Amino acid sequence: MGPEESSDRPIGAPRQVCRRKWAVSPLFLFVEAVSVYRDIPEDLRALIEPVVDEAGFELVDVQLARGSKPWMLKITIDTPECDGRVSVDGCATVSRELGSQLDVADAIKANYRLEVSSPGLDRPLTREKDFVSACGREVQIETRQPIAGRRRFRGVLLRFEADIAVMEVDGNEVGISFADVSKAKTVYQFSRDDFVGRTG
Repeated sequence: MGPEESSDRPIGAPRQVCRRKWAVSPLFLFVEAVSVYRDIPEDLRALIEPVVDEAGFELVDVQLARGSKPWMLKITIDTPECDGRVSVDGCATVSRELGSQLDVADAIKANYRLEVSSPGLDRPLTREKDFVSACGREVQIETRQPIAGRRRFRGVLLRFEADIAVMEVDGNEVGISFADVSKAKTVYQFSRDDFVGRTG
């Protein structure tokens, strides 16, 4: 089945295309969500990243949800400038090439749905360069282990230096090592301009 695109994307929804592969799926449930680039399984990264690089983009995130049919393989890509300006055609190109590579390698031994998308407004921060680009913006970070009794932090990312994300949280500066980050994303602040020209 070829790529599918919805024509009624809501404001800020990532551009994405989907394809499906049908096969026999094992009957067990397991959900694997990768939230930091370094946690992407090496075998999947070795298959996916060259295809993304060849298309002129960068691999940001991979999520593989295994369980109810079909499994879902979500690939997030971005431009080298980290501006989210990935066209639908760009997503479709990566999806076609990547689908062929995965099928030839028989990398996913189940029926699955492949989704290739751009980051969207609340973009994931999975690499060090993503944190650098997000400085000055509001972000949300979840850590692997509690820091001062908490794992979730939301505030303005002041700077990212020496692998330390320094945030302003509730009027205080908090430093979080990149190695301690489990999940992170920017928090988009909607304004009146986002709705100009749109009717209810």
